[in-house]
Order: sequence, then structure tokens, then C-alpha cells
Amino acid sequence: MIISKGGNVRDRFIQVDIYTSSQAIDGITGAVSEYGINGFIISDGADFEDFLEHKTDRWDYVDESLMALKTSEPHITLYVHENAQGHEMLAAIRGLVDGFAANNADGYYGNIRMELANVKEEDWANNWKKFYKPFRVGKSLIVKLPEEDYSAKDGDRIINIDPASTFGTGQHHTTKMVMEALESVVKGGERVLDLGCGSGILTIAALLLGAKEAVICDIFENAVETASHNIELNDLANFRAVCGNVIEDEKLRGEIGGGFDVICANIVADVIIGMSPLFKGFIADGGRVIVSGIIDERLDEVKAALSENGWMTEREFNEEGWNALQLTLGGK
Repeated sequence: MIISKGGNVRDRFIQVDIYTSSQAIDGITGAVSEYGINGFIISDGADFEDFLEHKTDRWDYVDESLMALKTSEPHITLYVHENAQGHEMLAAIRGLVDGFAANNADGYYGNIRMELANVKEEDWANNWKKFYKPFRVGKSLIVKLPEEDYSAKDGDRIINIDPASTFGTGQHHTTKMVMEALESVVKGGERVLDLGCGSGILTIAALLLGAKEAVICDIFENAVETASHNIELNDLANFRAVCGNVIEDEKLRGEIGGGFDVICANIVADVIIGMSPLFKGFIADGGRVIVSGIIDERLDEVKAALSENGWMTEREFNEEGWNALQLTLGGK
């Protein structure tokens, strides 16, 4: 069966196919929806078999294109813009699929993988940069690719970023909102914890704004490596990198330590909810937590979980359906 929901497909879109098992389709589409994608084409032979079994006698002809679904591998098709923000989305989806693959010992997700249908991955990996030009975030942060020239003005803080296949070029609303929050809370000398560091752009911004030191953490090793490379690319060295799942790994939480003045978590709603009881163990007195990556539909749920764990919303950000929150412990 083919189910279509959402926008038009034009030449300026990249087609993404996620191959998986029939049983995993609902969970994967739900997870992808957390990244703001709400249009999918679902191709699943199991559903077509069910249709054939229960169809009435009024159906005396089935188109050959539908018959082909009978033997097709279950997959989800979606589209991302062919631009810099599309690269952000593609990196986020790739990370999601890699996460499912890493937890597929029982084969629940089938032969899970992501493929680009109308462009070669190596071409996309190189060509997306043509859409990426230096841009300003907030009052003083300038984000650019290392090879791009930029004439800095007084007070500009230049972030050179090469995100590779990780999330964090700085153009996505979720990232920009955290950077704007950092510009207001980092005054100098802070210790910063970046949970879900991606490309490392938030840590770079915090250090350039005057933070004393940072710890970066991501569940994916390639993200930690990319972030470390980018931080060093900006001639910054006062950071420590760890890899793992802070929600599930108590030992990792101990390795990260505490006493952080600022915590950034630009992830998705479910992960922020899972982390909400843990932030207290990392934060210093009077510290602030900045969370982002929350779609409008999940905002109240996230705020409720944070509130239950003692966090008070100090400032809210919203851009085109995305939300970020700046928080402090109640009574602090």
C-alpha cells in the first residue's frame, strides 16, 4: 500500500528512502516526525497482501504498479530540500537510522539503511556546500565554511564549521536559537556541557563567547570526532570529549562530572524528556539549561517533564514550528 501525506515533490528536493521491516515502519515514521518531517510515502508489501486477502469481488483489476509492491522491500520515502538546511535534515535522519541500526541485534528493523534515490551520496556530500554562505547569528556570531572568505567587523566572532555528515551547520532554527541563548547567558568563565554535540558548533560558540572550558558528548562516535575536529579547527583546545548514552550509562554520567554553568541539549523531545531528571546532576548552582529541537506539537509535554523535575522556564524561543527553552532551577 502507498500512503501519501504532505507536500509537493519538485526538482529542488532530495528523495530519501529508509529501508526497514514492516513492523518497524510506524516507529520510524514517528521518530522522523520529531525532526519536523510530516510527509511520507510508505511502501509495504505486507499491507498489500492484507488488501488482496480482504478485497471484495468488486475489485476485478489491480494496477501492475501496485502488484509490484507485493515483492518490494518495506521502505519509507520522504523528501528534504536541496539546500543547506536540507543537509541538516539529512544528517539528522542519517543519525536516527544509524541509531536504529546499532540497536538491531534482534533484527527488528530488518536490513535498515538509508539511500538517496535521485542523487549520488558522494555528489550531495560535496555539492550542498554551494548553498552555504557566511551568515550571522545573534549580534556577534558569524558561521562559515573554513574555505570561505569573510571580512570580519569589530566584535565579530568567527565560527569555522565543517559539519561533514553530522547535524550542526548552524542554519537550522534549532541550532540558531541555542546560539542566540548562549550569547545572552555566557558572560565569561563558564563551564559548558554540550549533550548531543553534533558538529560541535554550540561548544565553539560558547568558547568564543568566553566560556572557560567545555565537555562535549554524543551517542555517535563520528559526531564526537567531527565536533573535536571543528573545535580544534577554530584554534580552541579547552574541551574534553566523551561518547555514549547519558540516559542509560551511569558510569558515563560520572565521567562527565558536574558543576556546569551552562548545559546545551539540542536534540529531540523524547531525549530531552529522558534527560530532564539528569540535568540536576550536571548543573552548578545558578546554572542554566538550554534545550532545543522541540516541535510545536511536543512543547507542552517537554515543558511538563522539565517542570516536574524542578526546572523553570526563563526564556522561550520559537521559529517556524521549532522551540527552544532556557531554564533554571526553581528558586535559584
